Amino acid sequence: MAEVLSQQEIDQLLNKVKSGEEQAPAASAEKEAILFDFRLPNRISKNQLRTIRNINDNFAESFASFLVSKLQCIVSMNVTSIDQIYYSEYVLSVSNPACLYTFELKNTDIKGILELNLDLALVLVDRLLGGNGTGSKQVNVITPIEQRVLNFISERVMLDLRKTWQIIDDFDFRIERFESDIDFAQITSQSESVLLISFEIIIADKSYMMNLCFATFAFDRILSKLSSQKFTTIRPAKNALTTTGEIITNHLYKTLLPIEVEFGTAKISVQNLFELEKGDIIKLENTVSDEQKVKIGNKILFYGRAGVVNNHKAVKITRKNEQKNKIE
Repeated sequence: MAEVLSQQEIDQLLNKVKSGEEQAPAASAEKEAILFDFRLPNRISKNQLRTIRNINDNFAESFASFLVSKLQCIVSMNVTSIDQIYYSEYVLSVSNPACLYTFELKNTDIKGILELNLDLALVLVDRLLGGNGTGSKQVNVITPIEQRVLNFISERVMLDLRKTWQIIDDFDFRIERFESDIDFAQITSQSESVLLISFEIIIADKSYMMNLCFATFAFDRILSKLSSQKFTTIRPAKNALTTTGEIITNHLYKTLLPIEVEFGTAKISVQNLFELEKGDIIKLENTVSDEQKVKIGNKILFYGRAGVVNNHKAVKITRKNEQKNKIE
């Protein structure tokens, strides 16, 4: 039960308040204000950015494998950053002259820019034409001949992007044109936000940069499909509802292995070896009733018996080799 104050106690409290002895409780500390730019809200959430990073990690792995096969040297590629910035900020970061390819996603309003660092573009041209990538030019301008060579690279980038984005939808990435000046590669207004994905490409111990720039105002259709529940794991559509173990097992079943069958052994002198002629018979140390050894990679895994099936020579497996560690 609450305590009831007497009239005397009430008078004392009133006198203290009038004299200023009774202080009001201190105001709580103000919370620090966080600046928010209403002109550029983050259209893409952290979960969606995580999914986009996983997709581009797969793209980097696929495109790096392609470069290894074409350049015949060690190539590694990884995603360095994914940022949401103003398009005007991106324009200021591009050098002049540059190596830019504008592209679009067919049947959508989404446009983008593929930016190859100028040094990267020249190294790719040099190596694709048979050089070692150490050549230099007095004027760093992409010539029409070099553009034709780099078209091969840009088309491959579009193909790999289409494959890796298939988990979201079947987007058709198409190159529009080549531009050497960013002012002529206008994909959105200066005040709009863009999604900038930066890659680091290491070719023969030298690092180069490549960027993908998407206009995010038309990205809403894609963002609506980036559900964290649906894309908890990034895997191509053809492998949907398939575990990693099943995928590896299916690949192992399709792997080709060399198989050898040893019918017997014999010892002859070098002189007799050189004297052998067509039709000569070599007597083996084993008998007809003995089993033949079936080897895979110089390891005896099975035993069998030779015969003929449907007019084809064959070996029937009779038993497994229990001594699995025996290698000849």
